[in-house]
Amino acid sequence: MSTPDTAPVALIVHAHPEPRSFTTAQMTTAAQALRDAGYRVDVLDLYSDAWAPTLARDDFASVEGHFKPQAEQMRAVKDGTLDATVQAHLDRLLAADLLVLSFPMWWFSLPAVLKGWVDRVFAMGAVFGGEYGLFSDAALAGRRAMLLFTTGGSGESFQPGGAFGSMDDFLFHIHRGMLEFVGYQVLDPVVTYGPAHMTDQERAAALETVRESITLVTADPRSRDASLV
Repeated sequence: MSTPDTAPVALIVHAHPEPRSFTTAQMTTAAQALRDAGYRVDVLDLYSDAWAPTLARDDFASVEGHFKPQAEQMRAVKDGTLDATVQAHLDRLLAADLLVLSFPMWWFSLPAVLKGWVDRVFAMGAVFGGEYGLFSDAALAGRRAMLLFTTGGSGESFQPGGAFGSMDDFLFHIHRGMLEFVGYQVLDPVVTYGPAHMTDQERAAALETVRESITLVTADPRSRDASLV
């Protein structure tokens, strides 16, 4: 049995502006399922925390000449001069065994605030590059990550041949280009399709499905590994 000091850590990074949304209820359900499975759960609520999503010159103590964001990240990581808020989020990221990105799918991708979190916190020199490589040689190799999100469209519309096409096509740039890129083993996403079009009873059942999906991930990590390579 794990103790608080040895229990695995799950970091949930949540991006929804409405605390009463289904997306937020879904995140809360997942967080409790992780706690029930013995995880210590750390939640970053980007909207509540008024997270600034823009990777900008102001993130760095001094920039002379042409601004090259990743070069400045490398320098700041090496010198220990990363923006204090970014450093705090990076420390929480590096402490986590499992990363969960929680969001509504907007324009077939991440909300801007969450993409901006990745831009600023997945710092070059800290999670990839510098002394680290890419993919299996990156800093987060051996850890797991997953997406927990909602859509506006139905599940049928995200099937091959559906109105929008295969969901895997929309997730490739996140799974491969963000998460696997820095070393994560990516798990299958947990998705609720079209909760705005559900009845209250259907939404309650959907939350139960979320709970069961998270429980399955924690009970047998191999059972939901996603191979998108």
